[in-house]
Amino acid sequence: MSEEVIVKYCSPTLAGLKTGSLFSCSYDSRNEVIGFLKGLNLSLGCKGIRFLPLRLKNKKALIYAFRPSRLFSELKNEEAQKLLSERGYRTDNCGRCLARLMKRLGNGGEFPHEIGLFLGYPVEDVKGFIENKAACAKCVGCWKVYGDAEKAQKQFERYKKCTRIYQRQYEIGKPLSRLTVAGHGG
Repeated sequence: MSEEVIVKYCSPTLAGLKTGSLFSCSYDSRNEVIGFLKGLNLSLGCKGIRFLPLRLKNKKALIYAFRPSRLFSELKNEEAQKLLSERGYRTDNCGRCLARLMKRLGNGGEFPHEIGLFLGYPVEDVKGFIENKAACAKCVGCWKVYGDAEKAQKQFERYKKCTRIYQRQYEIGKPLSRLTVAGHGG
């Protein structure tokens, strides 16, 4: 894993445009992944961003980069709480929600599509994806859209533009710490 991978997959989250990003990568050493993420958390935690290994299995890591304060705020949404409660989440605590998500990812059962809520996707789109079993979306970009397609398309373009800019800035030597926008609360 490298900082370049973080920039490639997490730029909108680093920029504060998105609640969270998710990516997977191969690894040789579990301790190396944990150490790398610990270093990121130490250097970027003051900017309100965290990195969490949601799953480490078969030399593949599923990494979640997120803004805890923003996640906490978004999980207060009544519809989000209802959707999560239906899937066994205790919505009174963000940490418990993350622990439940990790458990669902690790149990080998059905993929927890509610993960979209942890990435900042609109509740109506996450709900629509689950109810429609991923079929009949209005459009597809970073996620499948079942609600406001026009608004989602604009957001997809913002994310793409942000990633292009961040990749160029990183390539010319701007460090990850300078690319990460400070957010409220850590």
